[in-house]
Amino acid sequence: MALYEHTFLARQDLAQAQVDALAENATKIIEDNGGKVVKTETWGLRSLAYRIAKNRKAHYVMLEIDAPGSVVAELERQTQINEDVIRYMTVRVDELEQGPTVMMRKQERDRERRSDREGGREGGRDGAPRGDRGPRRDREEEAA
Repeated sequence: MALYEHTFLARQDLAQAQVDALAENATKIIEDNGGKVVKTETWGLRSLAYRIAKNRKAHYVMLEIDAPGSVVAELERQTQINEDVIRYMTVRVDELEQGPTVMMRKQERDRERRSDREGGREGGRDGAPRGDRGPRRDREEEAA
């Protein structure tokens, strides 16, 4: 059997539970036809580069699949019919990526940076306390 990555974009007005149901439906199609879903990742609601069918954002979901080509053809046929999916793409790969994908690593890195900005760090860039230049003089003192 061949290895594939199937990514689809769901409409922005869907709830997360509905997006998860779409992923479960795709998994069911694959498993009913003799394939296997190795990994499912939900990348969340992300902005699109350009508007697609009046949507500025979309829910991204990626499935790593181990299945024959006929299963992928059936999955794409069912995905094309679904009105909640605005775009999809299936790519054949030589091997599946171990661990989290680049998108998931980026989300984790962004979370860490956000927590650093919100007060997770003390001091300046070098770790030294801020305000090491001394007190600022008032204009009255400078004029005198």
